[in-house]
Amino acid sequence: MAETTPSLFRVIVPVSNLDQATRFYSRLLGIEGRAVGGGRAYFDCGPVILALLESSKPPVSDYVYFAVSDLEAVHERARKLGCLSRENVHGRSGAEIAVRPWGERSFYARDPAGNGLCFVDETTLFTGR
Repeated sequence: MAETTPSLFRVIVPVSNLDQATRFYSRLLGIEGRAVGGGRAYFDCGPVILALLESSKPPVSDYVYFAVSDLEAVHERARKLGCLSRENVHGRSGAEIAVRPWGERSFYARDPAGNGLCFVDETTLFTGR
């Protein structure tokens, strides 16, 4: 029997305050999360669930990437939430919508727990193919 390719169905992001993080992500993503018990809230992000886990663990060490159809609308929500990145990405502000050297049009942000987030125009995704 041939093996099938695994599919990613959930990504867990540690947060220090679940209620605060759920409100933040609901506003930023423009969708409602749902409490599922065990100190978790789930957000349906296409075929993958973004799971917020209330934890004292440090933030994820890299970025969580989201493909979005309206990059400007998400950027405006991030600006209003005051969560745009203060870092440079390849010599440009991560907070600005820019075409990155690999061709993606994107911007970077941080959630209240310090987790890195990147939002990419879904028409410019670089998948290495």
